[in-house]
Amino acid sequence: MALPKTRKGRRVMRHARVRRKVKGTGGRPRLAVFRSLNHVYAQVIDDSKGVTITAASTLDPELRGQQASPGKSEASKAVGDLIARRAKAQGITEVVFDRAGYKYHGRVKTLAEAAREGGLVF
Repeated sequence: MALPKTRKGRRVMRHARVRRKVKGTGGRPRLAVFRSLNHVYAQVIDDSKGVTITAASTLDPELRGQQASPGKSEASKAVGDLIARRAKAQGITEVVFDRAGYKYHGRVKTLAEAAREGGLVF
């Protein structure tokens, strides 16, 4: 199979390679991150049951009216804090981080650090 030549294709290949190893369980679910051009999404997923336990994004009503126009990194920080609060409310303290093929840099790193500050361990 030839390596995809587009940026998205290469990211999807990296994500598939990581997902072969990273599995979320009931005791330690997977914190999956997706970033689009304008928004950031995070989900806590139990892969053994195939269910999303909780989710947060910049489109959430809690975050939409928060600031007039925050920067993307500030929005990622707010999503990381929100996902940590929601996970802790569900009784989840430990997760496996799935960066979905993105570099651990910028918005992904900011979200991860905010989730750690919120009390998630990974």
